[in-house]
Amino acid sequence: MNAKSYLFYFLLSMMMLIISGCGEDNTSETKELSNPWNKELFFGVIPIESEERTYERYARFMKYMEKELGSKITLVVPENYAAVINSLTEKKLDFALLGPKTYIESTKHADVEVVVRVVGEDGQDGYKGLIITKKGSGLKTIADLKGKTWAFTDPNSTSGTLIPTVYFAAQAHIEPEKYFSKVIFSGSHAKSILMVKNGEIDAASTNNVSMGRDSGRDWNNEDFNIVWESQLIPHDMIVYQRSLSDKFKHAFEKAAVAYNDEQGLKDMAVSKLIPATDEDYVFIRKLNDFKEKLQQQKAE
Repeated sequence: MNAKSYLFYFLLSMMMLIISGCGEDNTSETKELSNPWNKELFFGVIPIESEERTYERYARFMKYMEKELGSKITLVVPENYAAVINSLTEKKLDFALLGPKTYIESTKHADVEVVVRVVGEDGQDGYKGLIITKKGSGLKTIADLKGKTWAFTDPNSTSGTLIPTVYFAAQAHIEPEKYFSKVIFSGSHAKSILMVKNGEIDAASTNNVSMGRDSGRDWNNEDFNIVWESQLIPHDMIVYQRSLSDKFKHAFEKAAVAYNDEQGLKDMAVSKLIPATDEDYVFIRKLNDFKEKLQQQKAE
């Protein structure tokens, strides 16, 4: 091989190295720009209903967020509300959908920050807690429930436990453990509703959103009496870990607020997501403080 041939192959090799190097740099830069946090994300949801139904409900939202954030997102549905709080505390979850009461409790243990909250399908910026009984049972008032069986949902549920507990103490002036023949925690709103429908429990606390979600599927709203309803309660919110980067927080909020997939929103039983702050839940924090004082007084 003559000198000209050596020179040709040398220059060709150098050009290939330069092209290859540029390709690697560009790929790295693209990856960094599309996903600066460079991590898989874990999204927790409080167990309002079955795990299977929860996956169905948030599938489209997760797919959208994966595209917007450039990250794989894994949905996690812990066993109960407390497990969601623990997972946030241990940073096993990057962000989570919480009810107001669960949010208040999570701020005591986890370093989380509220970012967006939901607006109901009906456009209402809040929802109502309900006390329900089975249609045809003859149980239509709180007075009718004396000596009957009762179900709260979860100790950290807002409409399923906090709101009715405050109502019983401050307005109805009754102690559930003494007023009802049996008091249980069902574990979820769906279970409470089905237990009332099936006659396993006489009355339960839930909310209009949970009842409306699956009316016509697992039950019909016409199957129940509404014994009592609360004033509007601030809607559920999404929180994320405060330790996440500002780039992530900005990208997450921008993507969540812009979410407008009609079917996806319908699946989630919401009309939109809007920016939120801790100030939106001051009312719930005050109710929670009141409930804790009641518990302290009982223990003394």
